[in-house]
Order: sequence, then C-alpha cells, then structure tokens
Amino acid sequence: MKLHKTVVLVGMMGAGKTAIGKHVAQVLGVPFRDSDEEIVSAAQMSIAEIFARDGEAFFRAREAEVIARLLHTTPGILSVGGGAFLRADTRALIHADGVSVWLRADLDLLWNRVRAKTTRPLLQTDDPHATLAQLLAERTPHYQQADLVADADPAYSIADMAQAVLAQLATRPDVLEGYTP
Repeated sequence: MKLHKTVVLVGMMGAGKTAIGKHVAQVLGVPFRDSDEEIVSAAQMSIAEIFARDGEAFFRAREAEVIARLLHTTPGILSVGGGAFLRADTRALIHADGVSVWLRADLDLLWNRVRAKTTRPLLQTDDPHATLAQLLAERTPHYQQADLVADADPAYSIADMAQAVLAQLATRPDVLEGYTP
C-alpha cells in the first residue's frame, strides 16, 4: 500500500478523529499527526488556556498555520480540530494538498462521547447539549465540503470505523494505492 497524500480527518468533537486516525495510520504504516497536539506542544499550554488567554480567532489562525505545515510533510494521517475545516482557506489548502474525510456522526453519538469531558472549551456553557447541537448545525455545511465521508455508527468499534475510512480512501487511487477493503 502507498499513501500519496496526507489524509485529513475532519468533523465534530467526539467524532473520533484522533482514535480512528491513529488506527488508520497504524494499518497503513504511516505517521499520525494531530494539529491540536502540535499547537499545545508549541504553546506549552492547553487549548482551553489558549482560548481563554488569546481567544478563538487567535487559536484558529495558529491552527491554520500548523495544518499548512503538516500538509507539507511525509504523507500520513492528520487529525484536526473540529473548527479547523470552517475556514475557507484551510479547506482549500487541504483540498489542494491532501484529502479530507468527514467522520460524520449524529448528535446523540457525539453527546455520548463528549458530555463527561471538561476539556472542550466551546462546551463550557450553561447548556452544553444545546451548544453542541448548535455547533453541529452550523458546521455541517462546511463538513459537507469534505472530499470523502465515513459515517459513524454507535455499534462500530474504532477498528470498524477505521475500515470505513479505508474503504473511502480506496475509492481514490490518487490518494491510496494498493488497498483492497
């Protein structure tokens, strides 16, 4: 198998971008990268701290810079923050230099995965479920512009979801060569 372009996993918080991305990278024998981890490492503070100190606009600008840099390294799997794909310039860059895969999950599944986490700055509201629903509604039109879509199912394991991503990638010989689902 040969990966020709970096695969960028996009979608909402809780969609499984990191867990599934690590599994796909392992199957393909390619590097896994996470734009959020890169930002946290460079800033020496958590994403919540960056949001609190510098605001979301500052964070999104740094995120776009990190994604651009990571797209120009050895092809691998890249997990990006849930808001990264909202920027038109970031979407265009990903489309030109990589391939985006939307991990599409419904509100119930996302809520079950994120409701107990305190590390989601956008959900630090009086009604985090309503906030998540609003974010999903606002972001879906952007995610729909992804090159490929892999649908999540609550019954799927990480390995099942990784296979769904690989099956989508197999439809693009310009991205993944030699993989048979």
